Amino acid sequence: MTGPTATPPDAPHQARAKRPASGSGVATGARSAAPGFLRQALADARSSRVPALSPYVPERPFPWNGQGLPVAGTGATAEGSIDLDRVLRLSLAAPTGTPGRLRPVPSAGALHPVRAHLLLGPGCSLPPGRYAYDPRTHRVHSRGPASADVPRGALVVLTVAVSRTVAHYGHRAWPLLLLDTGHAAAALALAASPALDVWVCLDADAALLSAAAGLPRAPDWQDAWPGTEPELPLAVVRVVHRGVRSANREGALSAWAALPHGAAPAPLPGADTAPPRELAAARHLLDHIARAPEPPGGTWHPAARPKPVTDDVLEARRSAPPGDLHHPPGNDLLARILATARTAHPAGPAWTAAAGGPAPALYASVPGRHGLGVRASGDARPTLAHWAARQQWVGTAGAVLLAHGCPEDAPPAAVRSSHLIAGYAVGAAQAHATALGLRSRPIGSWQQADLGAALGDTPGRDWIVHGLALGGGGSAPPSTTQPASPP
Repeated sequence: MTGPTATPPDAPHQARAKRPASGSGVATGARSAAPGFLRQALADARSSRVPALSPYVPERPFPWNGQGLPVAGTGATAEGSIDLDRVLRLSLAAPTGTPGRLRPVPSAGALHPVRAHLLLGPGCSLPPGRYAYDPRTHRVHSRGPASADVPRGALVVLTVAVSRTVAHYGHRAWPLLLLDTGHAAAALALAASPALDVWVCLDADAALLSAAAGLPRAPDWQDAWPGTEPELPLAVVRVVHRGVRSANREGALSAWAALPHGAAPAPLPGADTAPPRELAAARHLLDHIARAPEPPGGTWHPAARPKPVTDDVLEARRSAPPGDLHHPPGNDLLARILATARTAHPAGPAWTAAAGGPAPALYASVPGRHGLGVRASGDARPTLAHWAARQQWVGTAGAVLLAHGCPEDAPPAAVRSSHLIAGYAVGAAQAHATALGLRSRPIGSWQQADLGAALGDTPGRDWIVHGLALGGGGSAPPSTTQPASPP
């Protein structure tokens, strides 16, 4: 990139710069050909084609109507038990005093399609069993008992109900559903107390996750539970006390998968609000990319909370309005946030930051030392605004953190991991930014955002997957009255 002058919308500046290897996740070595329908869906989601206008679809009643238990107020938590009230209140619960659908965890269009199924063994503040969690009421609904041999601690299987997101975003919906799930996984991981060990799995086989959660597989859902809305499992988080033997994490899922299906949700006539063809395509695509038969238990990585992130920070984090994001955050703070995103998960996309200020540039972390290395000089933000669904405010943000990779021919595992890990890492970075007094706002929708080609590299290999706009602020976290905003 050359200089701070304005650029045409199709390239951020044409000067070449050395670039780190593009991160395309755990599947960079697995170069199996992507199916044609996946390549087409990825190209379509990244194209300039605008989804058809659709009216806002109101949130449906919570479908799981088993016995409801308040997560808080179920009695004194036994010493050594995992405090589920705390974990869920600091992660997925609707904040007190909001209309209910607005939560600290960002979601495209504030639609919140991610649902949490709790698989609780001994050592939790609720009795062992399967539960569905309602974040609006902060209650759990029993879906069946546990057997005597389920492992200690809690497994949280994250599923998506895709209908409202597809109704709103059409062909662009399915990547946003993956990003939303990654954000939810990060929220759960950050909410665990320091006395707990948290393990995150973003690549377990969908069939195993469905069985563990007591759900039919997505292709079989309507036959098993007609009239109900299918949920597609995409990720799982395990929470255990330190010292609990947790080496066999795949076995934990298998122990739950051996049990019969849990209780079914209530039928909700009219729950499928999206066009039937688009809805079926999104469900088929997500089910396909979430298949991982070898190994079905996936890979598990320990989660860590950045040191400045406290419980108060988790309660205060919100996506800031665009007008609060104009001031550059400063290179030291930007380096810290970039490092948090890059180290949140050992796989996934690569990370770059576009910063404004008197000497705008693209920056990357420098391996082995603190600070930023310049990838290219010049102001990329106007181009990023064009790529980010023409949201002009992006062009005036102080800085924009970018997750990029996921080639156009990426195999299913890489497409899944790139988006889930990007959402997960941006969730961690946003919490860290809040702790450092910065304002932030995730950016989920990107069109024609071929960052590699814009920097003079081979086209189609290095696409922007997710973003986080950052703005400098005061020393205190933003007010808790600011509602969450979509990525």
